Amino acid sequence: MVKRYSVELTEGELGELRGLVSRGSAAAYKQTHARIQLLSDENQDEGPMMGEIARVLRVGTATVERVRRRCVEEGVEAALSRRRRLKRRPRKLDGSGEAHLIALACSQPLEGRVSWTLQLLADGLVERKIVASISADTAGRTLKKPTQALAEGVLCIPTQANAEFICTMEDVLEVYHRAYEDGEVLVCLDESSKQQVKETRLPHPARLGGPACYDYEYQRNGVSNLFMQFAPLEGWLRVEGTDWHTKVDWAGVVRKLVDEDYPDKEKIVLVMDNLDTHHTASLYKAFDPAEAQRIAEKLEIRYTPKHGS
Repeated sequence: MVKRYSVELTEGELGELRGLVSRGSAAAYKQTHARIQLLSDENQDEGPMMGEIARVLRVGTATVERVRRRCVEEGVEAALSRRRRLKRRPRKLDGSGEAHLIALACSQPLEGRVSWTLQLLADGLVERKIVASISADTAGRTLKKPTQALAEGVLCIPTQANAEFICTMEDVLEVYHRAYEDGEVLVCLDESSKQQVKETRLPHPARLGGPACYDYEYQRNGVSNLFMQFAPLEGWLRVEGTDWHTKVDWAGVVRKLVDEDYPDKEKIVLVMDNLDTHHTASLYKAFDPAEAQRIAEKLEIRYTPKHGS
């Protein structure tokens, strides 16, 4: 069978995979996925075909193909894990409903109760007219608590985190429901890494009356960082890629947001995760103090709750 994905591992990735296999403490499927990647590496030697790897490791060729594809498209770490099959269900709670559920779970339980149960949380949402009806199971899935805690019907949240979580959540909800003036704009910003792939053979351009032709073999080509910017009330979206995830990269994206995207706005309300790069200090690291202050004065930064973004 013709190879479709060319796996080329770095020395660091080879060491990580060999260590995982030699220790033998990882789950069996992880060790198998690590061996598939090691046998598929073409930096050491021309990698064996999928059928040969499948025969040696006693797995199906589809498994070999899947692991190699995930290694090329998503990275070594992603290829070690199993891809979960997600069943799509209509959402009972939107973002605001989920926020109210979490805030309710973080509040003091009802009088006479030691803690909240999932049924009490579901009933509380109905009483507050957040949703017309909701089951305890749906509330439990939304909260994503451990299976044992759900079976007991008890929600366990550290009391020392309640005040900070509720305060930050209420602040973000207020920002989302605020009535914005003409000189203001709401922008949400997030980051994500993306595994890059490249063609191993040059595509044939489309000709009159025919499609373009691409080869089906792909090769890993590094990782990029994506800055995702979304202004929900403006209907505006931009994804910008950078080679690195640093304070200087974040500062450059924010300056472009201020000077090029919304130069006519007096204030940009920026909602994002509380990462170490997402602070006005990053502007001072990237630019001179006067320029950093000019950009910072146009920003109103609001952070999402920890573990609740």
